[in-house]
Amino acid sequence: MNQHKNLKETAVYIHIPFCEHKCIYCDFYSIITNDNVAAFLHSLKKEIIYYADLHASNRIITSIYFGGGTPSLISPAYIYEIIKLVSKRFTITEDVEVKLETNPGTVDRAKLIEFNKIGVNRLSIGIQSFDENELKFLTRIHDKQTAIDTVFKAKESGFENVSIDLIFNLPAQTKKIWMDNLITALSLPINHISTYSLILERGTILNKMVLDGKVKIQSDDYDADLYETTVDFLTQNGFYQYEVSNFAKAGFECRHNNSYWHYKDYFGFGTSAHSFINGRRYWNFSSLKKYIAEIEKNNFAVAGSESPSDEQRLNEFVMLALRSSGISIERTNLLFGTRWLLENNNYLLKLESENYLSKQNGVIKLTKRGYAVCDEIIKNLT
Repeated sequence: MNQHKNLKETAVYIHIPFCEHKCIYCDFYSIITNDNVAAFLHSLKKEIIYYADLHASNRIITSIYFGGGTPSLISPAYIYEIIKLVSKRFTITEDVEVKLETNPGTVDRAKLIEFNKIGVNRLSIGIQSFDENELKFLTRIHDKQTAIDTVFKAKESGFENVSIDLIFNLPAQTKKIWMDNLITALSLPINHISTYSLILERGTILNKMVLDGKVKIQSDDYDADLYETTVDFLTQNGFYQYEVSNFAKAGFECRHNNSYWHYKDYFGFGTSAHSFINGRRYWNFSSLKKYIAEIEKNNFAVAGSESPSDEQRLNEFVMLALRSSGISIERTNLLFGTRWLLENNNYLLKLESENYLSKQNGVIKLTKRGYAVCDEIIKNLT
């Protein structure tokens, strides 16, 4: 790695928009069609080549993340074309993390073996719940047993790095149902788990159901209680919390997501993908047809961009760091000077005295108690 020491660590996100079914809570850009799959790959390759020609000389890629949509619907050969191109056009680390979002019901053992062979080394399985009624409510295409089988098949197919997603505080979800979800999760061969509180997003089917009075969301206090239960249970069972919603066994933290949380640069390729390069944030058109048309015309498909001010960058840095592994005092001073720490010193001392945060080895980090109210703390610090 010494020959790469002057290269800037950068992550790559690839958005695959194709999906078999749109779940009621999802607000990510996805389309229920197989049209333009080949045309999308052609455009995606052109976009990658365009940005590689601009930026590859001083960067090293540490992770490649396939999100969506449902990228596991696509053939392994299709995904391999993208991995191969990124590897050819950019310098990548020898141990680059290649992560694929996977939904139960979209892969069998043979397909998982192929994904593993082409270089995918981390699976993120979107299970969301092991409760049959909750799965029906969320309009997932799989049942409990399919979810369990998918995790075991991933292990049998050679994947040592497997993560699952679960959602808590669903309407009518009791603490017992949620605990049964967590207990089932920990009976599986996984080493990472993401637990997300149900969030209403504008434009989703679920949001309309709530507005129409067909669904009632549970209280913030109940949500907080489930969250505290989650943290206690997972940390007592071998998973440590390295971000508000993410828990890992040692060495299995998501490298790609850590790039976001540590305020590193990242490329976003594909429909609706966001990038953050050299202090500039930009995002692509969401519409697949518009994306393809823009790529064919310009080699890029940027719908908008912004260059955050120094104050905005500082606030983003603080927010991301506090939500994850903490604020490095040395890095904060290096990037933004000493003003922020001096101005907030009294409030930070108060939080420390009340056990909302700790200061150890030059890092300001939220405690379990602090994580539970992190949004309020961040609001007071930014």
